[in-house]
Amino acid sequence: MLFKNRLFSRSSLYIASKELNLFFASPIAWLFLGVFIASTLFIVFWAESYFSRNIADIRPMFEWMPIVLIFLSAALTMRMWSEERKNGTLEHVLTLPASSWEFVIGKFSACKILLVLALALTLPLPITISIMGNLDWGPVLSGYLATLFLGTAYIAIGLYISSRSDNQIVSLILTVIVCSVFYFLGSPVLLKLVSNDTAETLRALGSGSRFESITRGVLDIRDFYYYFSICVVFLVLNRYGLEQDRWASDGNRRLHNRWKIGTALIIGNLLALNFVLAPMSGLRLDTTEGKIYSISNATRNYLNQLQEPLLIRGYFSAKTHPLLAPLVPQVQDLLKEYAAVNKHNVRVEIVDPASNPEAEEEAGSKYGIKPVPFRIADRYQSSVVNSYFNLLIRYGNEYKVIGFEDLIEVKAGNNNDLDVQLRNPEYDITNAIKKILYAYQSGGNLFSTIQKKLKLTAYVSSDERLPASLKELNRNLHALLEKTAHDSNHTFSYDFIDPEAGDGSMAKALADTYGFQPMASSLFDTNTFYYYLVLSNDELAVQITLPEESDEAALKRTLDSGLKRFAQGFTKTIGLVTPEANPYAAQMGQPAPPSFNALQQILNENTTAKPTNLSTGKVPDDIDLLVIMAPDQLDEKSIFAIDQFLMQGGTVILATSPFLSRIQPSAITASEQASNVEDWLLHNGLSLEKTFVLDAQNSAFPIPVSREVGLFSVQELSVLDYPYFIELREKELNQENAITKNLPQLSLPWASPIIIDSGKNSGRTIIELATSSVDSWLSSDLDIHPKVREDGSAGFDVGVLSGQQLLATSISGRFESYFKNKESPLLQKDTTQETNHSSAVISSIVRHSPESARIILIGSNSFAEDNLLRLQSSMSDHNYMNPLQFITNAVEWSLEDEGLLSIRSRSHFNRTLPPLEDKQRHFWEALNYALGFLGIALLYLFVYWQKRQRHNRYQRLLLTLNDTQARPSPHTEAAE
Repeated sequence: MLFKNRLFSRSSLYIASKELNLFFASPIAWLFLGVFIASTLFIVFWAESYFSRNIADIRPMFEWMPIVLIFLSAALTMRMWSEERKNGTLEHVLTLPASSWEFVIGKFSACKILLVLALALTLPLPITISIMGNLDWGPVLSGYLATLFLGTAYIAIGLYISSRSDNQIVSLILTVIVCSVFYFLGSPVLLKLVSNDTAETLRALGSGSRFESITRGVLDIRDFYYYFSICVVFLVLNRYGLEQDRWASDGNRRLHNRWKIGTALIIGNLLALNFVLAPMSGLRLDTTEGKIYSISNATRNYLNQLQEPLLIRGYFSAKTHPLLAPLVPQVQDLLKEYAAVNKHNVRVEIVDPASNPEAEEEAGSKYGIKPVPFRIADRYQSSVVNSYFNLLIRYGNEYKVIGFEDLIEVKAGNNNDLDVQLRNPEYDITNAIKKILYAYQSGGNLFSTIQKKLKLTAYVSSDERLPASLKELNRNLHALLEKTAHDSNHTFSYDFIDPEAGDGSMAKALADTYGFQPMASSLFDTNTFYYYLVLSNDELAVQITLPEESDEAALKRTLDSGLKRFAQGFTKTIGLVTPEANPYAAQMGQPAPPSFNALQQILNENTTAKPTNLSTGKVPDDIDLLVIMAPDQLDEKSIFAIDQFLMQGGTVILATSPFLSRIQPSAITASEQASNVEDWLLHNGLSLEKTFVLDAQNSAFPIPVSREVGLFSVQELSVLDYPYFIELREKELNQENAITKNLPQLSLPWASPIIIDSGKNSGRTIIELATSSVDSWLSSDLDIHPKVREDGSAGFDVGVLSGQQLLATSISGRFESYFKNKESPLLQKDTTQETNHSSAVISSIVRHSPESARIILIGSNSFAEDNLLRLQSSMSDHNYMNPLQFITNAVEWSLEDEGLLSIRSRSHFNRTLPPLEDKQRHFWEALNYALGFLGIALLYLFVYWQKRQRHNRYQRLLLTLNDTQARPSPHTEAAE
């Protein structure tokens, strides 16, 4: 009975058209649209300090929309029914042949069209931002869709209230109050006063809290239905109220009761469906680029490997810090998706330890989970609350605990406010699952995680040719390999081959394939021999270096290090080479060398970053990959260690430059620095030009600047665009390589261009990872401090543009050893010592590498250096991690452990705006205001044109009627 009419009929469309004409006939309409555009842009550019925020999105506009829409909807609806009542036309309306539902839909459609027009006038904002930076359109379109749904709910509320009052001001105030109640139900102001469970219920009822997830780019059917149900409920109430006005006091009571019951049933069913949909967390669509809020394929892969139940338990206190409270339901929703991927083997539990003493005792005694004291304050008092915000992930007897500090990232907002958001919870949780999954699967047995059969081939000369120390080693090796083959369950086999047996063809093949040459015990020892160990499967061959000791324990450690290269789940070991600090440097007035503690810390999350000293001439046996940062005057043995590690098929990640730059309290200085790897790089077809790369696309940086005031010089700290800090964006980062494709931005300080010798690198795979922009130039001037111009400003003059310069590259393939035709530095040491086979240094030079060898070169000494990361973090108001992420991606890509690369770079603050000068900022801001009011002007011209069209049609109709009346009828002419 209530919906026996069509939803949109000719009558409802006519009513909507009439209301629109009345709206635009008043100057208040144009004033209203102008105020809406001006206030929206003011909020974005001034209240939210958009350019200082430096993120390419329009979330500041959408964050204010739940509040702005309250007043917008109230202003649109206040006159719709109140004016009818006040003018006494409501009774006439109710007696027309059109149904009350058609009137309700007609007025609702008019308001909805006005809302769409108002929002359309804001479209220049995302369009101009997409021109300035890399805008993700998914959250933008989701935000507009959410605004339409929220606006329709508010409009329905306003129409119902307007139908109950004959005073427009009363309707306006009541609509604002009712809509504000819906908004404040889920606001932090109210939620911080209640427990987590109550807060989650209130958050589900709040119109603003529902709005947040959609504007992030997550379209959840539960959120849309929530707005839809509010809209339909108040439209039904609106129609019921109008029908009630038609009833006579002595009318048909049975009909009236049927209306009441039907209305109540419709409202009850609409509201009840919200509770039915509440548990269905999977009914959503992630519209963000890269699906950053969805469970990735990497996570699904790890979850599908589960053979036994995995427990994910969240410890969350009912009362916690107000900034952490909104994150609890987000984590809970994510955990539900983990359970949905593998319903049989993933169990999710949410526990409040404060209300469960047994759970609290277990958390503390068994897992070491303790509450964290937070200081909170309300309007009455300041207090300390001990709160839990932890995740426990347990698989079998393996477990890992994740604390709140591992899950969040903090960004400074306006007025010293903090914006606390989840950093990348899927990465943190999946990474923990991966570690305990493989640790449990291995159970201490390497071969349980090796997928393909392995074979160790020992290219060893006969015992007669081996030194005494190697004879003992050989006996221990035979025993170890026999035991390993027995324990491997047919996964491992071995073979001993004498390269010098027969016609010597095997020795020649080894030289061609691996670059193996005969060994010697000392420089003048004429007795040469072979002792090489190669571990291989169908795809990869790895040389196992000889241990320094001959006992079986040392041999086992060496063999296990090689086996781990083929095993899944075992933590890889990274050799991290950084400048050694002189403890007396400060006393001698010398600056401390660059430090890379943050890099070591982030590498330790998934690998073991081991500080490595190369001065022994050998990379330790357990090192899987070598990372060398800012090398300074490496000796020949260190170069030999790097060279031979590469020759064994290893990967060397090297960040170096001919210059070392420092930030002093009063100036920025630069000096030449010899790393001693220059000749080694040149031998391998790489070189670094002795110049700095400067780029017009750069990062702002706090720089000490001297200003002359009369006879005095004043030191000031100014934030300037600093062309030595090159800003690499998506166009300058290789989007086809896993190292850089998920990096939206990367700063490279004081970089030098990399030159690749195409002749020497013929046959190798060359990947350009990062280049400067086309607006870059070169300078060899060591004075890198900003120059003071004649007008008093500080900065740099643009030089002769040289185009894009290569700043980071990867080269893989077969390399020839730098020491191919040279004496081994390890043997040179023995020239001053008496040859003693019991302590002899066994050395040889591997003359070329297998195809798996790789060099990743970054042309900067200061890349990922601690002090610069801190300064860049202070400028961007959040923890700047992109250089560390670059190195970590390079490590995982090189180790062929790319499972987490797809989700590592997900972050809320990674789409930054390009560097803009003040004139450019003012231009874009003014352009948005101009385009907004130009839209209003075009809308006015369209309405005026429509009005003229209607007027012309009316005039033509009058002329037709007058002609018809003036023309004599045929009957009159016949009578005459």
